[in-house]
Amino acid sequence: MYDNQLPNSLKYANMVYGMQNMENVSFFPSTVHLDSKLTRFHYRYLLQRAISKFKWTLPKYISRNYFLYTLYIIGYGFVFNTEEFGTIFNHGTLDGYDIFYQPANAIVSNPLLNKVRIMRIGEECSIIKLNPDYHGISDICKYYAELLAMAGSALQTNLINSKFAYIFGAKNNTVAQTFKKIYDDIASGQPAVFADKKLYDDNGNLSIQVFSQDVKNVYIGDQLLTDIRNILNDFDSIVGINNANTEKKERMLTDEVNANNFETNAISYVQFDTLQDSIKKSNEMFPDYKIEVSYREEDNVTNGQQSKDNPVDNVPD
Repeated sequence: MYDNQLPNSLKYANMVYGMQNMENVSFFPSTVHLDSKLTRFHYRYLLQRAISKFKWTLPKYISRNYFLYTLYIIGYGFVFNTEEFGTIFNHGTLDGYDIFYQPANAIVSNPLLNKVRIMRIGEECSIIKLNPDYHGISDICKYYAELLAMAGSALQTNLINSKFAYIFGAKNNTVAQTFKKIYDDIASGQPAVFADKKLYDDNGNLSIQVFSQDVKNVYIGDQLLTDIRNILNDFDSIVGINNANTEKKERMLTDEVNANNFETNAISYVQFDTLQDSIKKSNEMFPDYKIEVSYREEDNVTNGQQSKDNPVDNVPD
């Protein structure tokens, strides 16, 4: 996959060469992955869907798009002081390790800065990261984008096949044109259509063969739509977005709702705690560059318990 085939969200995220190269080599073998416009459409949609989980309060002089896409695709970024622009947030590269085998240094190269910056994390700069392992969620978005692309293309194919027309076989072109005229008359709403008896064979049957596909048994669009909904629900559960459990046959009890909500928020809890910890340290180092993050909406479930404001005895399908 070449650079111009990257998803738009990757191309406009100001990614460093190493990150783009990592994205490229992950598409092997090409027969396993779907690199199509449909995949890139779903990737962009899923990435924005995941970003919507948290609400951010950022400094005035910062590009919100750059900050969020750097954080969610690359996984981390650095806050540090510059002579030219004051305190800024910028992506970079991790270098070295400390006694706990955690990254020790940050290397930032920006063409608008007068030199390459090599800084000690926690002393000369702070790091803001999304996950404890310093990764973003690009791999998650790409995996589910490929699943949605396959399901979507299958749905398109099935809808086309469900419109399969009748095929009539006639003994010659004259007979074929005659039957075509008869069909046009029937389709136009004629109350009665009269045909030449020469169109019948010696046994009194129409001299035509009809091929008809069983469209009802071929159509699986409703099942594919359910699969697409389940894929989205699975993605939402991974990134921490509340969703309806469509696989339940009848009703969900309160305990089942709580269990599902905890599973849904498991990773978002880890991300939120990681963000809170790194942002707290950054704000202490750079009080003039204050960053805040919170959940966009208060969930009905807090710490695995059902909210008293919205008790649920049972939840319909």
